[in-house]
Amino acid sequence: MNQLPIIDIAPLYAEDPRGRSEVARQIDAACRDWGFFYIRNHPISVARIQQLKEAAERLFALPTEQKLQIDITRSRHHRGYGAIATEQLDPGKPSDLKETFDMGFHMPADHPDVLAGKPLRGPNRHPDLPGWEPLLQQHYEDMHALACTLLRAIAQALGVEESFFDERFAEPISVLRMIHYPPRQTATAPEQQGAGAHTDYGCITLLYQDQAGGLQVQNVRGEWIDAPPIEGTYVVNIGDMMARWSNDRYKSTPHRVISPLGVDRYSMPFFAEPNPDTVISCLPGCQGPDNPARYPDTTCSAYMLSRFAETYAYRRELERCEPNA
Repeated sequence: MNQLPIIDIAPLYAEDPRGRSEVARQIDAACRDWGFFYIRNHPISVARIQQLKEAAERLFALPTEQKLQIDITRSRHHRGYGAIATEQLDPGKPSDLKETFDMGFHMPADHPDVLAGKPLRGPNRHPDLPGWEPLLQQHYEDMHALACTLLRAIAQALGVEESFFDERFAEPISVLRMIHYPPRQTATAPEQQGAGAHTDYGCITLLYQDQAGGLQVQNVRGEWIDAPPIEGTYVVNIGDMMARWSNDRYKSTPHRVISPLGVDRYSMPFFAEPNPDTVISCLPGCQGPDNPARYPDTTCSAYMLSRFAETYAYRRELERCEPNA
């Protein structure tokens, strides 16, 4: 109960179906018991991670007025820079001690979905830094591919067609985020955390975290345990949308970040979320006469917008003024 599973996903890239089935079995057990696990032997290189870490350090070291040129609160589709205390993941705590950068699936301003005003659709908003945009765009695409590989194993574990999630992740609303957590002593109140206790909104999250530590996960006994950085791994966790799809067979587990003392922490989560028009409905093998569907059907965009409104004050105001934003 005090150590998250570590799963070698190399067999997912091999031809042996038995190896892929074994990885699917391990992921299934981890999702049932924890909702969290580490993966190793993934295709994201150490060199790429170092490039991204250096890029994040450059971004967050910029003067505030320069970062606010791409302020997320001025974006209808939730892209750009989020200043410290923009986000409040735990409503019982002060707003989070972190600053962020969010990018998603890029759609130009003249794309039909953007012109139609569809929610969470639009162009990315990047800082004016040399090499930034191509690096981040390539990483977004590579993380999307890695997420789809994991989702095929999850589909196998849940007893649906291997391509089930592939079809629903065309033009997704997945988000690549960079996060900077200042040292804990910069908090405005003793109870201010780097990220308040919460569950993620989407399907799965793939997290790179640097060596500073601070991530904690709640186990089945309600105890907070550390999820320390392990070289060469990503932390993967189940989000609320996957919990709804699986009828809570897979757990969406509370987690939080306690900012470390004396050092800055950087992390880069990739929130894998499907096409916004995707219907989130209980899978056939996850319900029955003695286990009816626990959640009403919804769409990806409707669910995400409802959760954003709970977390971001600017989204609540935008929803009030523009109900379809």
